[in-house]
Amino acid sequence: MNSDIVSQYKGIYIAMYSAYDEAGNVDQDRVKKLARYYVGKGVKGLYVGGSSGEGILQNAEERKQVLEAVMEEVKGELTIIVHVGANSTREAVELSKHAEKCGADIISAVPSIYYRLPEAAVENHWQHMIDSTDLPFIIYNIPQTTGFTLSTSLLAKLAKQDKVIGVKMSGESTFELQQYKETGGNEFLVFNGPDEQFLAGRIMGADGGIGGTYGVMPELFVKLNRLFIENNIEEAQELQTQINRIIKKLLSYPSMYGACKYILSLRGIETGAPRLPMLPVLPEHHASLAELNREIEETVTRHTGA
Repeated sequence: MNSDIVSQYKGIYIAMYSAYDEAGNVDQDRVKKLARYYVGKGVKGLYVGGSSGEGILQNAEERKQVLEAVMEEVKGELTIIVHVGANSTREAVELSKHAEKCGADIISAVPSIYYRLPEAAVENHWQHMIDSTDLPFIIYNIPQTTGFTLSTSLLAKLAKQDKVIGVKMSGESTFELQQYKETGGNEFLVFNGPDEQFLAGRIMGADGGIGGTYGVMPELFVKLNRLFIENNIEEAQELQTQINRIIKKLLSYPSMYGACKYILSLRGIETGAPRLPMLPVLPEHHASLAELNREIEETVTRHTGA
């Protein structure tokens, strides 16, 4: 694997939300405005169509619409990783080819969900995506939602391929994260998934992070990452603690995604309500979310001066 190619992808990626109109349809203008909002925040790029992007709740055409809007707005300004995972291998390959056609930088995928597939079936599923394009591929491991835990033996096998450049580790064990890094080696990317343990993930070998709550406080994760790089661990721990207080509050609402989307609306970035069955926030939540938004903005100012 070319270490120069791998090193260019390290950093902080926002797991970008989708944007809908008032009828719940993908709104490409709103998608563009959201993507533009993140330019200049110091992040490396966007992870499009993943868990935070509600990709699993959209049909293939909607997922293409979101990506096309993102690429039209910020292609060349941010690195774009596209989640192409789908239950059917056929649809996942279709989305992979579309991502390449649009000019995306990397594709990524969870295993097929619902069916408890054996490891050989998951490997075959991913391999079809890997073989369908010339794009680099990042494995997405999130066992708490898919029911599948990536083994180090399968990771080692896939990592031998030049196009398989990393793994998004959204499992809850930093021990497993460290094992993935050791298995893949120094030139294999490991991205921390759980936002609340970003610092722990970096300490245990992660090369960066991909996260959903980054979307309402990207500056804080960029600063946290910088503090780690500078070996200022005490200040980094303090900032992670403050971030976690915010995350805990976000998790107290009917859906975290609905809370984050409402906070963005307070900043003039309309993305609509999350798609059912994920619940929206209700009018009685608006006042406390406005207060939480102020807390986030004050924390950003305090730590970054922005």
